[in-house]
Amino acid sequence: MEDETGTAGDTGGDGDGDTGDGDTGDGDTGDGDGDPGDGDTGDGDTGDGDGDGDGDGDPANPLPEAPVGEWQYVEIDGMYCRDGSPAGVGVRYSNNTDLLAIYMEGGGACFNGISCLANPSSINANAFDPGPYEGLFDNENPDNPLMDHNFIYFPYCTGDVFFGSQPNGNVPGGPQDQQFVGHDNVVLALERIVDTFPDTADVFLTGESGGGFGAASNYDTFASFFPNNDVTLVDDSGPLFRDQYLAPCLQQQFRDVWNVDASLPQDCPECFGEDGGGLVNYLSYVQQKYPNAAKGLISSHDDSTISTFFGFGANDCMAVFPSFPDFEEALYDLRDNVLVGPEFGTFYKTGNSHTYISGSDYYNLTVDGVLLVDWVADLIAGDAAHVAP
Repeated sequence: MEDETGTAGDTGGDGDGDTGDGDTGDGDTGDGDGDPGDGDTGDGDTGDGDGDGDGDGDPANPLPEAPVGEWQYVEIDGMYCRDGSPAGVGVRYSNNTDLLAIYMEGGGACFNGISCLANPSSINANAFDPGPYEGLFDNENPDNPLMDHNFIYFPYCTGDVFFGSQPNGNVPGGPQDQQFVGHDNVVLALERIVDTFPDTADVFLTGESGGGFGAASNYDTFASFFPNNDVTLVDDSGPLFRDQYLAPCLQQQFRDVWNVDASLPQDCPECFGEDGGGLVNYLSYVQQKYPNAAKGLISSHDDSTISTFFGFGANDCMAVFPSFPDFEEALYDLRDNVLVGPEFGTFYKTGNSHTYISGSDYYNLTVDGVLLVDWVADLIAGDAAHVAP
């Protein structure tokens, strides 16, 4: 990436895409070295391998250039919000090609008539003019371990915590004909992202609230696009609980409305409970599949937003007033029985506040003598720890 324009440098790639070793390319030609058609079956004239390192047979298609440090919003063909309007990503280049941070925006969820009312159904592209520069986006604060990272920002408009694959979804008692395609959008964006940053050596994935769920639930997808990286995950305020806390009937609603099952890895049978439950087993799946990648969860003991969100599962999903009184208990159950590997850390605080990394709390919040920003820095360095009051 050049200093003045933030270009991605040589888009020929070095094989850091998802399958840039040619396994899924034409013959053995997609070797990702930037030379088309130089594989065993390529004749050099027709370019059997695209050379962009992702093995998809398509030429490299990086995101547009822009001055270093400035945000731009890029619509991507095929990406849609739930109301059918176009979607895309924000991008901010830095003075390097090897550090990449990916952020997923929050904004609730849309799965019943009440929840959809406060959930965005389209994108305000003006939010990137000038764009976010607080919290983890601060590119001038030396205390920020992400100061020098290139940034991709996923705006939230699909209502499915970025994990739907339902282009014609109907919400019981709510809007009809919705495009719950958050997961599909992620895949389309990643095809452009890996072409833009072919030399990426360090990938940091995070999100807040619905975006925290999105970062965690799409972790396997993100990691598959960066097979040569141990992708660091920070889920801010988007916990998944075991079935005794997160009602299977509510999980079934997510599956039915958003078609979550199509987005889950099919080699995770435990993720598909007969009663609708089992979503928490996805976390165990990614821990086993990516044991060297540090992952972390941030939450308050009584998060008022997520406790209401999960409270719709009370009384066998017939609750008139959503209630989730066991939120703190569920958090520690998750920590002690699911997030048990040495690569997973948690940062829990008292109170009922919600989301922390995009504002001043990122630098100021301290629990048991540990600053949140330092906990994040340690996680990026591969040192995961459990912090609690």
